[in-house]
Amino acid sequence: MARGSWFRKVAKNGATPGNIPDGLWSKCPKCSEISFAKDVEKNFNVCPKCEYHHKLRANERITMMVDEGSFREFDADITALDPLGFPDYADKIVKAREKTGLTDSLVTGYATIEERPFIVGAADFAFMGGSMGSVLGEKVTRAMERGIEERLPVIMFTANGGGARMQEGILSLMQMAKTSAAAAKMDRAGIPYIVVLTDPTMAGVYASFAALGDVILAEPGALIGFAGRRVGNQDVGGKLPEDFQTSEFQFRCGMVDRIVSRKDLRGELARLLKFYGLDNSGMTEQRVELN
Repeated sequence: MARGSWFRKVAKNGATPGNIPDGLWSKCPKCSEISFAKDVEKNFNVCPKCEYHHKLRANERITMMVDEGSFREFDADITALDPLGFPDYADKIVKAREKTGLTDSLVTGYATIEERPFIVGAADFAFMGGSMGSVLGEKVTRAMERGIEERLPVIMFTANGGGARMQEGILSLMQMAKTSAAAAKMDRAGIPYIVVLTDPTMAGVYASFAALGDVILAEPGALIGFAGRRVGNQDVGGKLPEDFQTSEFQFRCGMVDRIVSRKDLRGELARLLKFYGLDNSGMTEQRVELN
């Protein structure tokens, strides 16, 4: 053996720094634990040590939650314009599409869980931070209107850190009122609306349709709120709790109904759909008791 190899670091699986394939390891951003990426993936992309919930792409979340092969996307062709001629906005949209393979920051469609039909929306943080522009608002509204027309519940997974998209100005801010009005129509029609808050859900998204569900669930440790900690400290003139604007804080304040670990989330959603008395023909009068 060459003397140079005496000082070469060798991993437990025999790999050396020079021949470790990309994507083999996953480092937890919370506890810095380094795990095999496949082990983290098998654990629903949750850190095996500290239970940190890694961010998911929209397609990953949908695949993880719904019945295999049941998802049918709609409104996939809605794309953002550049109404203000904002500098570089058109280029940023193109780059985001190339990077993510999506047309915008929300994916919507039909799906089932345990053969119970519903309409699903899943935000993708990788597309411009999941920011809310006119496309996201339109797709949320159309999903809710389909739910009313076809008497199907709507489950919305949020993942939005950018708030309203400033490049679209007032058109972006209008989506808060637009989606809130659609949620109110669902309420009047008696159609269930379930929200799952994931990391992060902030600003205009949280100040509108994300906080209006009949049932609001959240993943553990998710960042949830309107403005950041610095602004909050300035407003209250004191030090905020360490877990300010987390799932746990919002749960204590009554803004979240239940915190559900990702590995249990599909079962919890199936339970809620059953509670609301759904079958393959839409709403029924059947109800089951939640313990």
